[in-house]
Amino acid sequence: MHEVRRRPAKSDVSMDTHAGELTLKPYHRHHHDHRDLQPPTSVKASDALPLPLYLTNGLFFGIFFSVAYFLLHRWREKIRNSTPLHIITFPEIAGVVCLAASFIYLLGFFGIGVVQSFISRGSQDSWDVEEDNNVMIKKNGGGCTPAESLACTLAPVSRERVVAPTIQEPFLSGDDEEVIKGVVSGTIPSYSLESKIGDCKRAAAIRREALQRMTGRSMEGLPLEGFDYESILGQCCEMPVGFVQIPVGIAGPLLLNGTEYMVPIATTEGCLVASTNRGCKAIYASGGASSMLLKDAMTRAPVVRFGTAKRAAELKFFVEDPANFDTLSVAFNRSSRFGRLQNIKCAVAGKNLYMRFSCSTGDAMGMNMVSKGVQNVLDYLQTDFPDMDIIGISGKPSAVLHNFHFWIHYRLMYTVNDSVFSICILSSSGNFCSDKKPAAVNWIEGRGKSVVCEAIIKEEVVQKVLKTNIDTLVELNMLKNLAGSAMAGALGGFNAHASNIVTAVYIATGQDPAQNVESSHCITMMEAVNDGKDLHISVTMPSIEVGTVGGGTQLASQSACLNLLGVKGASKESPGSNSRLLAAIVAGSVLAGELSLMSAIAAGQLVKSHMKYNRSSKDVSKIAS
Repeated sequence: MHEVRRRPAKSDVSMDTHAGELTLKPYHRHHHDHRDLQPPTSVKASDALPLPLYLTNGLFFGIFFSVAYFLLHRWREKIRNSTPLHIITFPEIAGVVCLAASFIYLLGFFGIGVVQSFISRGSQDSWDVEEDNNVMIKKNGGGCTPAESLACTLAPVSRERVVAPTIQEPFLSGDDEEVIKGVVSGTIPSYSLESKIGDCKRAAAIRREALQRMTGRSMEGLPLEGFDYESILGQCCEMPVGFVQIPVGIAGPLLLNGTEYMVPIATTEGCLVASTNRGCKAIYASGGASSMLLKDAMTRAPVVRFGTAKRAAELKFFVEDPANFDTLSVAFNRSSRFGRLQNIKCAVAGKNLYMRFSCSTGDAMGMNMVSKGVQNVLDYLQTDFPDMDIIGISGKPSAVLHNFHFWIHYRLMYTVNDSVFSICILSSSGNFCSDKKPAAVNWIEGRGKSVVCEAIIKEEVVQKVLKTNIDTLVELNMLKNLAGSAMAGALGGFNAHASNIVTAVYIATGQDPAQNVESSHCITMMEAVNDGKDLHISVTMPSIEVGTVGGGTQLASQSACLNLLGVKGASKESPGSNSRLLAAIVAGSVLAGELSLMSAIAAGQLVKSHMKYNRSSKDVSKIAS
């Protein structure tokens, strides 16, 4: 790594040495200090107007598309009237000039910077590149370079990341005091610390200290050290100040479909791991459990609106017509290698139409995958149904904006002075999916993986391991899980504590814990078989939503738990098999948990075991005094 040397301009940087190394310190320069900076060596297109950058961008976007529309309209009229195209009027000349000027500006703002950044990265002998702020610092020079002029002109707070050496100090130092004060006063947005500082751990420490000062409350006890904050940047959690420790226990072996699995359970509830482990023991001693995948389909349901209910019904008939399915599936499937449309079911509410798309998603949980496919279908339908109003989309973006949305969003995220401007193109859910809410449609139709898992528990195992008898278990299940849940008006809650196991396994394996709502839909069935000598127990779970790639599955701890189960990452041999196996393991774990808890209730052991394992042994009266 080459060492960065800059001429220390007045009040520009502060110097410090650690082990004889030169380090640049962040300095906050306000608008009135810009005159002290050296002028840029060249002028960029973004400096064309004395306006804030977002207004300049909006102006040139408007000019470009309005002039393009004007010229196309005029040329179409000439073609219709057989007028030679080379005969142009003054408005057309002005339009061509405006179109060219706006195109040059947009190309300069969105294109040249990207090209320069790649060139700069490839030539490290003369430049060091700061990606977050698009700042390039010349090694043997000083002041603002062409790529730095945008930050010099616009940013009320200018911060430079240390290029060499990399900051290693894990704790706050006096150098961070200015940044902390800026966060507390509101001049430095807390959410931008990672991109401005370039060190995720240091950003978390600064944010944490600023939060303590603003609230006047200590965060001692919330650990900061020992976590890879780089791994969550942009994908798992924003504005981190630490991490929460949740102990992970192991239940098993769970003998499922002839294979043993050690199930990781992340929980703070005493007895949960022990109880599930006892259920696994009973299943193992009885020959194991078996599971069957009934359905594998993630869903997304946008809502669209028409001027009349008749038009909404017409689209329903069109979408549900089998003759149109192949065409719609082609539009849907081009969004992903793994997303494959299975069916579309519609529901009409007045002028509104709810379309529930179901598709396979490989080893990913797949909600984003489905959303992209749904957008493709909606774009296709917009041609034949131009009066369709897609609720949740801001306006009707053109094809150009649609294609370049993500790239433009990325560029503007890091160049428009901490302001975020993006074009919304993905349709929002109409809640007919339904995600993270108890819903009859998921209970009946299923969402994600629909799994049934069963086992036959031998009579001697029920008596010796579970400490109860078959008749008592069957009666208790009927009165509690079936009749009792029906009396409560339960929706998918015909079980003892399925959500306990689902949530604990989800947290351990990096799933979305909020999806335990529909994933915990479960009906537990028990009956005596083999002339009343054995117990048949089953759990039917229609909407287990899991994935082995994406989201929290990429974090180190969660990835380790997935690896323990043998389902880490995507399956190359059979795409989707890892996520389906994980769903089966979840159902098998729920089966073990249901069996053990129901046995504890039947034997009158529940309160006793919780008092023994789920209560603190400390003398509360002495602590209070």
